Amino acid sequence: MLSNQPTNALIDLLFEQSDDFIGVYDTENERFIRVNQVGVRMLGFLSEKTLLDDPIWSKSLLIAPQTDEQRVNLIHEVKQAGYYEQETERSSQDGTRFWGRLVIMPVKDEHNAYFLVRLTNQRRLHQAEQELIQSVQRYEAVFTHATIGIIVSDQLGRVVSVNKLARKLFDYPDDELLGQPIEVLVPTDVSQYHERLRQSFADNPQVRAMGHNRDLHARRKDGSVFPVEISLSYFRLDNELYAVAYIIDITFKKEAERELLAHRDRIERLNVELEQKVAERTHALMNTLEQLQQSKDELDKALTAERELGELKSRFVSMASHEFRTPLTTILTSATLIEKYADNEQQDKRQKHLQRIRSSVNHLNDILEEFLSVGRLEEGKIEARPVAVDLSKLIQDIMAEMQGMLKPGQIIQPFIDCPDRVWLDPSLLRKVIVNLLSNAIKYSDAGSIVTVRGECTDTLITLTIMDQGIGISPDDQEHLFERFFRAKNAANKPGTGLGLHIVARYIDLMGGTVSLQSELNIGTIVTLTLPYENDPAD
Repeated sequence: MLSNQPTNALIDLLFEQSDDFIGVYDTENERFIRVNQVGVRMLGFLSEKTLLDDPIWSKSLLIAPQTDEQRVNLIHEVKQAGYYEQETERSSQDGTRFWGRLVIMPVKDEHNAYFLVRLTNQRRLHQAEQELIQSVQRYEAVFTHATIGIIVSDQLGRVVSVNKLARKLFDYPDDELLGQPIEVLVPTDVSQYHERLRQSFADNPQVRAMGHNRDLHARRKDGSVFPVEISLSYFRLDNELYAVAYIIDITFKKEAERELLAHRDRIERLNVELEQKVAERTHALMNTLEQLQQSKDELDKALTAERELGELKSRFVSMASHEFRTPLTTILTSATLIEKYADNEQQDKRQKHLQRIRSSVNHLNDILEEFLSVGRLEEGKIEARPVAVDLSKLIQDIMAEMQGMLKPGQIIQPFIDCPDRVWLDPSLLRKVIVNLLSNAIKYSDAGSIVTVRGECTDTLITLTIMDQGIGISPDDQEHLFERFFRAKNAANKPGTGLGLHIVARYIDLMGGTVSLQSELNIGTIVTLTLPYENDPAD
């Protein structure tokens, strides 16, 4: 502390070297008579003279607000006590506020008594204190309201802090866990093993991520055990190690995993059953094809006898007679020729005719499938069964299957911009796309391009099949989706007239719409619009 009789040299030294406000206050005239440059800048003045000339600041003892009476009382108090100190918030001349520590000491020379006034700017200290307080408050808020359980233990394994969710997880009332060994939260059959793990962690502490490929369990206050995932971290305070455990109850996750495994088992069983049904269906279709040859003559006679039933039945008879006769004649002719090619050297010719037989049988199978589909549709036996479908893969698979149908130079170009998996009926959608691509290939020339474009919004899929074929007249377009209808310019091409009718019915079953645009000798665009949902598993 300064002597109450400082030398002028000592005061000059204070004025020059101090980083604080230093001022000499004349108690008799009640005004500052000298202020150092640091103090001038601290209070926002341009010079010592402007400060000393200011009628308010020159009289103030840096404590505001201050009346004359308060100032007189303060001067008296300082003289009596010999020392005055106060933490105060001050404002500079421009209104900037800051915290400071004010110290006033009486001094005198041979003639007069003065106050030596010192004001230390504690803005940074006060700011640091406020930041520390805010940091502690933020930590407490995060710790208290965290959505996972948090437990802090000391180097001896004693619980020193528990957040709200951890108390709820382990069913302990407030503060009951504090001071207890962490092993009270571990299943009894592994508590001793846990003590060794805890000591190992203390010797070599490391951060461990959540899960960490461990099957962990915890124990509640009532002794019940539940599965958990735990992440570990640590910190040091006053040279002592503290472990922090972050805990999540994964009971529901484990139950979901068990349900998922059971669901996979059910799917595998269903796949086996489905394969058996497909085999049975294939066998039934083969039997039907064998009976088809025997039924052809009877079918022709029956259709002829029933012409009076109407134009629809007449068209059916005409179409069926034509479509069945051609492949069956091919089969009969090829079978006759195969009998003649008995030598091994004629194996290539036999294979050629066998392939013609296969192609004709496949054509018959397609015709039969169209008839059966119309019948099932009329009886209401077909309904949409949506499952998760990889749309891009479905279209790629269909394209691969149809490569054999392409004419020389023909190509199919896909442009699909949709999620990997959508929720649709893949069987109905496959039949629709196969039918439309078959038409596009059949009614287009060699070297032409067939485009398949798929675009998805949040709820709709738009599929467009565009060809460069013979096109369809405006008059025929009005009837294209009717049963057995065939466009005038397609009469020389094989077909039942049922394909587009079935397409429209399938799209309707899936809640969608189908539209068509066509121009003769330019091509045709068929647009399918279908509602869909994203795969729920994504």
